[in-house]
Amino acid sequence: MPESGLSDLTLETCDSITVIPAQEWQRLAGHTNPFLRYEFFLALEASACTSAATGWTPCHLVFRMAGRIVGVAPGFLKNHSMGEYVFDWAWANAYQRHGLDYYPKLLIAVPFTPSAGPRLLLDPCLRHQLTPEQLHDLLDRLTGKLGAHSWHLLFPDNEDQELLHHDRGLHRIGCQFHWHNHGYQNFEDFLGALNSRKRKSIRKERRQVAEQGISFVRFQGRDTPNHVLSAFYLFYQATYRKRGQRPYLNKRFFELLLEYLPGHVHLIMAVREGELIAGALFLAGEDTLYGRYWGCLDEYNHLHFETCYYQGIELAMDLGLMHIDAGAQGEHKLVRGFEPVITHSWHGVLHPGFREAIKNFTREEAGDVLDYVEDARSALPFRQQGQD
Repeated sequence: MPESGLSDLTLETCDSITVIPAQEWQRLAGHTNPFLRYEFFLALEASACTSAATGWTPCHLVFRMAGRIVGVAPGFLKNHSMGEYVFDWAWANAYQRHGLDYYPKLLIAVPFTPSAGPRLLLDPCLRHQLTPEQLHDLLDRLTGKLGAHSWHLLFPDNEDQELLHHDRGLHRIGCQFHWHNHGYQNFEDFLGALNSRKRKSIRKERRQVAEQGISFVRFQGRDTPNHVLSAFYLFYQATYRKRGQRPYLNKRFFELLLEYLPGHVHLIMAVREGELIAGALFLAGEDTLYGRYWGCLDEYNHLHFETCYYQGIELAMDLGLMHIDAGAQGEHKLVRGFEPVITHSWHGVLHPGFREAIKNFTREEAGDVLDYVEDARSALPFRQQGQD
């Protein structure tokens, strides 16, 4: 890329991941983060989980200079706010009360995945030259050209944060709970870092799961038998049905995920009296295990904690991964050694009046979130120096 400036930089969109050459996407995205892999988005499209019918119309961003692709980003035109995990329902309701359309909106995110990571997959030379003001100009113009009313970039990493930080943008923060390996060699090492009361509580939970006759078996990628995947999908559906919702993902998506990304996918299934009774699906990245989907049909004491957290910690250690991202929400993770982590999102609202009102809201919200994170840190179960 020439160093003479960005005068010929353009930003356009395409309505399918297949329009972008796979090698170009992977050149910019790398191969270590499963949620940025070309195959992940291909599985979403091929299974029709991201489509106009589901309200997730593919609208991937393509940066070009002199006709050459120098950046991409996962994008979607949305006519609702479901499956995003950064909640803007109140904003949409305010628009409606004033007789204005909030949708469609441009979403730059990984569908159904509240995990931080790169979102602007840019050639290093472009990232070096691009300024936050130029980026916001590009995104605002593109949003208007698409007939959308706002753009939303969810869960960026620190490098993207630097490009997004501009007064015109609306910055929101949130809180999740992640597990970190602070030099533990095994689960007992991890327990040893906790205070006595929590250590005993976790051991009791694990013992009660075993006393119910429940054991666990792991499967990876294409080694997963069809009947195991079918059982897992039944459990996954149940998680949503219990809340009166339809699941975001269909069975075809999971079949394609195992086919396209076998090295990333790990299933932990709970077994009782020879029958599969629950399951959790994880995706492994370079240094992070992502706990994504879980389900069961019947309730068993502490089964969720064991399958998703304790078994997940053991899997991460066995894979040599130092970090577990177990998704959104869940204060119950805090008392089990998952630490508060601040997440970010950036929003561009074209309506000047609403942009100012929402900016005031995000400022107040940020103060509440930071107070919450501070309280959460003080409640962590790790023993202090001199404690048993």
